[in-house]
Amino acid sequence: MSLIKGITVTLHERTQIGVDGFNNPIFDNNAVEVDNVLVYPTEDKDIVDALQLYGKKAVYEICIPKGDTHTWEDCRVDFFGESFRVFGTGKEYIESNVPLDWNKKYKVERYE
Repeated sequence: MSLIKGITVTLHERTQIGVDGFNNPIFDNNAVEVDNVLVYPTEDKDIVDALQLYGKKAVYEICIPKGDTHTWEDCRVDFFGESFRVFGTGKEYIESNVPLDWNKKYKVERYE
């Protein structure tokens, strides 16, 4: 039994279902609950870096459990009664080299 435990978040996963008349992709959102996601506040240095790199203010970082196969990039995530948007490329670590239950990490910004 692990001393660290994540929360359940709702991931609004985007899947492409076609293209419109201008050849732009059309997406469908599917809400999926994902258990054991770690959520922690972003450090001040990371907020400034994300603002300079992406023009977005990172509020939290989320760590995804090992074995998760969902697409997280540019998706909406709901937790703590609010909505957030995943931005940037995540970091993925080698599963067998990470001692805890999480091996992927993403930054999220508040979604209005």
